[in-house]
Amino acid sequence: MKILNLERSRLGAYVRTQITHFFPVGSEQDLRVIDTHLEEALSRLEHCIAQVRLWTPGQFDVLHSSQYCIFLYYLANTIWKREQARTVCVKLFLLNKALNAIDCFYEIELPNVFFIGHSVGIVLAKATYGNHLVLYQNSTVGKNHGESPTLGDGVILYPNTAVLGNSFVHSRSIISQGVSVINQNTRAGCVVYQGVNGGLVFKEPKHNILADFFRDA
Repeated sequence: MKILNLERSRLGAYVRTQITHFFPVGSEQDLRVIDTHLEEALSRLEHCIAQVRLWTPGQFDVLHSSQYCIFLYYLANTIWKREQARTVCVKLFLLNKALNAIDCFYEIELPNVFFIGHSVGIVLAKATYGNHLVLYQNSTVGKNHGESPTLGDGVILYPNTAVLGNSFVHSRSIISQGVSVINQNTRAGCVVYQGVNGGLVFKEPKHNILADFFRDA
C-alpha cells in the first residue's frame, strides 16, 4: 500500500514521536512494539480502505484524519491481541482521542470494513459490531444498566445518534440524525426515525444507501 505525505519507513517513528510529544512518560523502548506490528495493522487498513467508495484503494494518507484514526485503532487493537502491551495500547488510544476526538478503546472489536465520516465526538463501548459499519460525528454506542447493544452488518449511524443498552440494530438499519435507540430493536433494511415518547418509526429507503459508502455493498 502506498503511503502519502510520509515515507513508509518513517511511519513507526512518526507514531512514536507523536506519542512521546503528548505523553512523555515511560520508556521509549517500550514503543518499539509498534514497529513489530505495523505491517499487520497496515494490512488491515488496506483491506478497509479498498472497500470504501470515497477512498482510493491502495493509498493511505497519514494527513487524512479519518484514515489515520482508523489506522491508530487497528494498530492498538493488533498490538493488544498479539502482545497485550497495555501501556502502549493506552497511549495509542489516548493519541487517537487527542488527535481525532474519538473514544475508541483498543479492546473493542470493530469490523474488518468500516467508515468514519467525521470522528469528532464518537464514543464506542464494548458492544458487538457488524461489518460495513458507518459512523459520523457525535454518534454513541454505549451500555445501559450493564447491557450493551448488538449492531448487525451494514449499520449507519448518522450525526448525534445513540444506540444504548439492550438494543439490537438489525442489518442495514440506517439511524437518522438525532435518533436514540435505547433498549429497543430496529427493523432490518429500514431508515429509523424518532417517534413519539421515545418510540421508533421505520421507513424503507428509496435506494441502496450503503452502496454510497462501500464498493461491495
